[in-house]
Amino acid sequence: MTDAVAALDCGSNSTRLLIEDANGVALRREMRITRLAQGVDASGRLVDDALARSYDVLREYRGYMDEAGVQRGLLVATSAVRDASNGDLFLAQAHLITGVPGEVLSGAQEASYSYAGATSDLAPDSRTTVILDIGGGSTEMAMMLGTTMFSYSMQLGCVRVTERALGRDAVTPEREVAARKMIDFELDRAFGAVPAFATVAGQVRLVGLAGTIATLAQLDSGLSVYDRDVVHHRRLSRATVQHWRDRLASESPEVRLTHPGMVVGREDVLVAGLYVLDEVMQRLAVDELMSSENDILNGITASLSSGHRA
Repeated sequence: MTDAVAALDCGSNSTRLLIEDANGVALRREMRITRLAQGVDASGRLVDDALARSYDVLREYRGYMDEAGVQRGLLVATSAVRDASNGDLFLAQAHLITGVPGEVLSGAQEASYSYAGATSDLAPDSRTTVILDIGGGSTEMAMMLGTTMFSYSMQLGCVRVTERALGRDAVTPEREVAARKMIDFELDRAFGAVPAFATVAGQVRLVGLAGTIATLAQLDSGLSVYDRDVVHHRRLSRATVQHWRDRLASESPEVRLTHPGMVVGREDVLVAGLYVLDEVMQRLAVDELMSSENDILNGITASLSSGHRA
C-alpha cells in the first residue's frame, strides 16, 4: 500500500486526473476532452454520448490509479453536473467505476479548491491575487482579502457561451454582440454580488487556470507538443489575448487546428473563453495575466493529504 492520492475533475469540457505521492510530487497528470456539458444548457440533462465518453475515460483513469497504488481519492463534478437533472446518476456510476467518493461542488467550493491549488507555489506579491478559472460551463473568480475568501461562480463557461451565443464557426458581428451581452450581464452580477472585486481593480495579480488559459499559453509559445514548464507561470499580455481572440474568431474550427499549440477539442470553444478572459481583464484593469497549471486538482490532492476539505 502507498500513500498516493488521486483527484479527478469531471468538468464541462474535459475530464482530468492528478495522482500525487505522499510528498506532493505528481506521479501522473492526464486530460481528455469529453465535453460532458454537451447539450446540457439546452436540454437540462447529460446526454448519452457525453456520459459514455466520460465513463470510458474514468475506466482508463482507474487503471492508472491501480498502477500507482492509490487508495484514497476524490472525484469532483462541477457546472455540467450541477445543472443536469440526471447528475446524481452520473455521480453514482462514476463512483462505481473509480471506487472513490464523488461530489458535486458548489461554485464556492470550486473557487476555494482552485485558489488553494493555484496559489500554492506563487511568490509573495504586494498586489491582490485573483484567480480566474474559465471552465466549460462556468467561470470562477476568487481572492483573499485578509483572512476572508471572496468568490463568485458565473454561468460563463466557454462551452456555454459557445452554445448559447457565439457559435462554433467564424464569428459574425451579430453573434459577437450576443456573446458580449451575455458576458457583460454575468460580470455585472458578479461585481454586484461581490463589490470587493471592484475595490482591487488596477492592483491585481491575475492568475488564469484551466484549458482556455493553458491553450492560449501554448499558442503564444508556438508549442506543438505540451510542455508544462513552458506553460506554467507564463505571462500573457492583454494584447496577446485580443490578438488570438480576433484571429481565431475570423477562422473556421478546421483552420484554428492548424495553429501550433491548439488542443484538439478546444478549437470550437476557445474563442468564447478568450472573450470572457478579455472582459474580465478589462473589469479588473489589468494588462497581464499569469497562466497556472496548478489548479483545482492540486487543491483537492492537498486537502486529501491534510484531511482538510473545502
